[in-house]
Amino acid sequence: MSFFRFFWLRNLIRKNTNPIPVDKAALWKNRLAIAYALIAWNAFGFVLYQICSGKGDWATYHGLSEEKKASAGHEWAKLLKIDNAKVYRVEGFSVKEVIDEKESDSQL
Repeated sequence: MSFFRFFWLRNLIRKNTNPIPVDKAALWKNRLAIAYALIAWNAFGFVLYQICSGKGDWATYHGLSEEKKASAGHEWAKLLKIDNAKVYRVEGFSVKEVIDEKESDSQL
C-alpha cells in the first residue's frame, strides 16, 4: 500500500484535530469490529438464505434473463454482425455439429 500513502492528508488531519486517548480509541476500535462482524454475519446469512430458497440466480428469479440462450458461437456472430452464420461445434479433431443461424432461431 505504499503507493497510496497520503502524507499530506495525514498531516492535515493531525494539525486540525485533537489527539484521541489510547483507551478511547481502543474502545471504539472494538465497537467497530463487533459492528462489522455482526453486519458481515447477517449478510452471509442473507446470501445463504437466498441461495437455499431458490433465489440464488436473481436475474432468472426476477425474469430479467432469458431461459434459452444462444450458443457462444451465435453470440459472436451477432456481435460481429454476420448474417446467416454457420456455427461448427468441434470436439477433438472432428466436427460434431453444424448449426445454421436460421435453425437455431427456430429452436429458441
